[in-house]
Amino acid sequence: MKPEEIISPANKVYSRPRLLTEVNMHYCPGCSHGVVHRIIAELIDEMGLEDKTVGIAPVGCAVFAYNYIDIDWIEAAHGRAPAVASAVKRLNPGNMVFTYQGDGDLAAIGTAETIHAANRGENIAIIFVNNAIYGMTGGQMAPTTLEGQKTATTPYGRRVDLNGYPLKISDLLAQLDGTCLVTRQSVHTPVAVRKAKAAIRKAFENSMAGKGTSVVEIVGTCSSGWKMTPDQSNKWMEQNMFPHYPLGDLKNL
Repeated sequence: MKPEEIISPANKVYSRPRLLTEVNMHYCPGCSHGVVHRIIAELIDEMGLEDKTVGIAPVGCAVFAYNYIDIDWIEAAHGRAPAVASAVKRLNPGNMVFTYQGDGDLAAIGTAETIHAANRGENIAIIFVNNAIYGMTGGQMAPTTLEGQKTATTPYGRRVDLNGYPLKISDLLAQLDGTCLVTRQSVHTPVAVRKAKAAIRKAFENSMAGKGTSVVEIVGTCSSGWKMTPDQSNKWMEQNMFPHYPLGDLKNL
């Protein structure tokens, strides 16, 4: 096959999403955030929502999300993204509004905002990346840190008697009448990426249709915080994270 044939549109298997900027991402090698960013950029473009989308960026590893996806963004205080998103959606009901949050942002300092926005059934999509650790601030224990998992603040492993149980926040959100979709996915394999993309598409469709709050949890890795290589992180996630945070729909109305 000639070089010009290899790069012809007919033979193209992948291209950079149009809404993904040329800015080099700051994420560590093996981090799940970059893959999720790509999915979101692809979906907004494919769904024709570029001019109708408002993303709410958090505090945490994804604080610079506005540098990477070329849409309208609002920066929220730590944990307050669902509250900001609620206001934006109520003032602009024709927009597709989503938050992008980590486990520390959503399930720790933002627990109240998350639960009450979901309980009200705000017509927003919440994208929640759960890597069971505070990645940006030094690898401390998060609410989702597993029992026995070592972090900067639990060097001998998380103890239930001292630190409590890992918080399954998505399971809690699935019990609320205001949620229409609560699903747990991952992006560690091509098949998983396709399933995660389908779940996020459904969440975006729900936002536009006014069906209530959609929550897509992405069980991800943190190679730096876990002190592992990217390959080791994926294997550790499969062996330890998935049994406690099983993938699949928790609620899909």
